[in-house]
Amino acid sequence: MNTHDSTFASANSTQPPAGLIRDSSAATFKADVIDQSASVPVLVDFWAPWCGPCRQLGPALEKVVTEAGGKVKLVKVNIDENQALAGQMGVRSIPAVFAFAGGQPVDGFMGALPESEISAFVQKILAATSQGAEQGDMNAQISKALDTAAEAVKAGDLEQAINIYGIVLQQMPEHAEALVGLSQAFMLSGTIEQARQTLQLVPENQRSSSEYLAACRALELADAAGELSGKAALEARLEANPDDHQARMDLAMLLNQAGNREAAGEALLEIIRRDREWNDDSAKIRLLEFFEAWGPADPATVRSRKQLSKLLFS
Repeated sequence: MNTHDSTFASANSTQPPAGLIRDSSAATFKADVIDQSASVPVLVDFWAPWCGPCRQLGPALEKVVTEAGGKVKLVKVNIDENQALAGQMGVRSIPAVFAFAGGQPVDGFMGALPESEISAFVQKILAATSQGAEQGDMNAQISKALDTAAEAVKAGDLEQAINIYGIVLQQMPEHAEALVGLSQAFMLSGTIEQARQTLQLVPENQRSSSEYLAACRALELADAAGELSGKAALEARLEANPDDHQARMDLAMLLNQAGNREAAGEALLEIIRRDREWNDDSAKIRLLEFFEAWGPADPATVRSRKQLSKLLFS
């Protein structure tokens, strides 16, 4: 499609850059409008040669678009030649102008607006699309930061994870994923009360996620672990009596609280190996609670679940 040859005589002698203003049709509408609006907002002017208000609006539209310097494009559609396209767009009277961004119509107006109002309309569209792009960039940055924080937790670098989650929450104080992650990092660092307070900040309408529920379960387990004897004392009991299943159960709780999930799972599996039904299946029940707190994709969950299946069904 050739660059638009202005249908209207414009008082502005400035010629628009090639491709900035063009005529379009049903055959080229997708390329001229839908595809182009993925990178820059496109105004679509539905007009007709016999329409007096169209002849008033046209020059003003072209002037505003030209002065925008490529930040917005103008596509003109003659409804006499493209009646079906006008019908699809719901055009009932002309002039009618639609603004497209990201492949979708986002705003519009009808009638011959003065140049000042057209300029304000264009600025509103540009501001909205700019904010959308900035929000997209921010979301991408936050997603990357959350991934980095999660990796830091896995690597045991809890201080770095806490710092990263804190930075995210400075930008978005109610970000549920960041709050849950920060709570987990606090929990693993032993600051249980901070973990609890952080988890309470998750908005009510975002408390049904599996991550939030897992964090709640982990807090419950941490509370239970806080009431137990020290690790050295429990290990001494087991050395004296390897069948002291309560000591091994308590040790599993402490290991889990310290973030040593593999060892915690193995301790419970060892109880099941020695006495599958001990204390009304307490070891299996606690192991399933661990799985819930760790999440189904956690390596410790995957490994321990396989071992549990072998023990139960062999």
